[in-house]
Amino acid sequence: MSAFTNRPGAVSGDAGVVHYGNPLGEQRQLAEGQAIVDRTDRRVIAVAGVDRLTWLDSIASQALASLEPGRGTELLILDPQGRVEHAASVVDDGETTWLIVDAGDADGLGGWLRRMVFRSRVEVRDETDAAVIAFAGDAGARAAVLAVAPGAPIWTDPWSAVSPGGWQYAPIDPHPGADFAWCEAIVPAEARDELAAGDTAAAGLLAAEALRIAAWRPRWANEVDERSLPHEVDWLRSAVHLEKGCYRGQETVAKVHNLGHPPRRLVMLHLDGSDSVLPQPGAPVANGDDIVGTVTSSALHYQAGPIALAIITRRVPDDVELTVRAGDAIIAAGQEVIVPADAGATASIPRLPRLNRRAPAR
Repeated sequence: MSAFTNRPGAVSGDAGVVHYGNPLGEQRQLAEGQAIVDRTDRRVIAVAGVDRLTWLDSIASQALASLEPGRGTELLILDPQGRVEHAASVVDDGETTWLIVDAGDADGLGGWLRRMVFRSRVEVRDETDAAVIAFAGDAGARAAVLAVAPGAPIWTDPWSAVSPGGWQYAPIDPHPGADFAWCEAIVPAEARDELAAGDTAAAGLLAAEALRIAAWRPRWANEVDERSLPHEVDWLRSAVHLEKGCYRGQETVAKVHNLGHPPRRLVMLHLDGSDSVLPQPGAPVANGDDIVGTVTSSALHYQAGPIALAIITRRVPDDVELTVRAGDAIIAAGQEVIVPADAGATASIPRLPRLNRRAPAR
């Protein structure tokens, strides 16, 4: 159990401390770089060995062979049909590549990686004694983490810009993720305990989720199901390199991006808060009487109010107001387009000249 549960006001859930008594205030402190989050909902996998980067490059969606130490990126592991199976945040320190993953995906990803080693000179380890501490930006929270864990690997979320080789479908500038200066540090368990006993402000998991949702940032634990393609949640923006070598699922990634359209699309929902009801993940999204999708994440944001991310079918017009069904409540939901219905089909394919089918001369 994390020592952060002993903090005054701590309210815990299945994944860790949900909040410390003031969820909206904690969001503000977190956004301003003055609070830390104990990410007990995240786990760490270490990949060591001289072949680690080229090996990961060969099996993942991201270009990693030349990853510089300290630069944060992320990868997806796809199935042969291009559907998302696993996702990981990635940072290398020059000797070890650190993967930070959602707790529910850690065993599956770790087991799959170990099965893929073959003759590569790599070692895959579950770092069960490591803790993940999150914060935003370069303000006081970062200094507090580095004071107790100097040299700790720190993953800087690449979501703030389109990564090299990536592609953004969201038709907006500036993107809400541009201000999402999110970082996650990998620290020893004793350093986490020292932070918990210190005077740095702490925010709960609710605060971290609210900032993520407002930035339109997808997450394996929420936005991924057995049908998910990376295009559907705009994950080509940060987790897919469209010009790298072959990997499992690459054919589908290229085909949907160049020639087709993703069958579903991620939207931001601005929810009517008059009934003080916040729909939970899994709540159905409707267009009139038709169920057209599902809420994947929801939060009460300290500035934007009640918001949610949802996956809906691409057939839904982007200018209609939707509703979300939460128990007996029907909540009006204005949609903000993240992935447009016409996403994909980016290839310029020249038209073939028509054949001259005039009848031959007699």
